[in-house]
Amino acid sequence: MESYGEKLKKAREAKNLDYETISRETTISSIYLKGIEDEDTSVFPGEPYFIGFMRKYAEYLDIDPIPIVKMYQGKKLQEAPVPEGLIVHEKPHYFWPLVISGIVLFVGALVALFVIFLLPRLKKDLSNVVLDGSNSSKTYEMTGKTLSTRLYVGDKIKYRTEQGDIILTVSDTLFSFGFQCPVGTLYTELAEEVELDIDGDSRSDLIVYVSDISATDSSRGAEVRISRYGDGYVLSNAMQDSIPLASEVQTNHKQLVVFEDNRAYPFTLNGSFRGSCMFRYRIDRHQNVESYFSNGELVTMTANNGVRVWMSNSNAVKFTIIADSKTYNLDVGKAGQVLVEDIKWIRDTDGKYKLVVIELD
Repeated sequence: MESYGEKLKKAREAKNLDYETISRETTISSIYLKGIEDEDTSVFPGEPYFIGFMRKYAEYLDIDPIPIVKMYQGKKLQEAPVPEGLIVHEKPHYFWPLVISGIVLFVGALVALFVIFLLPRLKKDLSNVVLDGSNSSKTYEMTGKTLSTRLYVGDKIKYRTEQGDIILTVSDTLFSFGFQCPVGTLYTELAEEVELDIDGDSRSDLIVYVSDISATDSSRGAEVRISRYGDGYVLSNAMQDSIPLASEVQTNHKQLVVFEDNRAYPFTLNGSFRGSCMFRYRIDRHQNVESYFSNGELVTMTANNGVRVWMSNSNAVKFTIIADSKTYNLDVGKAGQVLVEDIKWIRDTDGKYKLVVIELD
């Protein structure tokens, strides 16, 4: 019987696709793609990630993900060891009478202890107990406002899209905050502020910040702040403070002010290629990403503070900046021109924030 890894590998080879192409178009690392085809779950941080990436990979290959997941679960069940409780061991003829007698004596002792010592104290304490009915799960709807609340396992968040509602269910409130969504379970660590893609379309949908979560008691829930991406979201104070002052930016470089506001917020830089170009970019303080692009290909970069781009042929790429529902088209450079640009927020002396394009040497 064909396994799920073989089925996905054959579908990929039938479409004449390599790991690098799929990784670029799905944002799934090549290591994970190979791990799925090799049926090696050890390369993933957890089973929810494996299942989420496998579903997304199957959909990309035009394969129904539900049978693929069932094939994985069936293999996992087959490989599981036989539970000790299902193995029959012969017992001596006196075993059960002895066990039953011991249980009766033990239960009798517990009842006597409860009646003599604990029942009077329990009756006394019950008068001071207040029943709390707030433990039932709640449902929240993401509107244009930021959701700031304490969430518990089982709570649900309704996220509206043009294709319909997406229901996010809180699944973890111990060490890390996690909720289940169409692409699997996504996690956010304590004091971490991240952008999450919940529907697998390679675009950020939510910004999640966790300000309090317990490392020992999941029943305490997690204090979180959740915003819809692009709905007037403002960077945290720490991120605002990392934005350079205008006086710190070298003035001998050509600058173009794209947007000006009294706050800074994440922005998206879309690059569409109409020719061949070696292209490299760095988002915020992350590592550089470099690849070769050709006519018709696209690249999307979403940053909090800034993006630096290098291109071997600036005329081969056209940029569009999207920030807070506003769009700006950047002029294309000259054919064959090697160009380096910074697109980033800076703070002016009057307290205003400016999103600028700086052409570097």
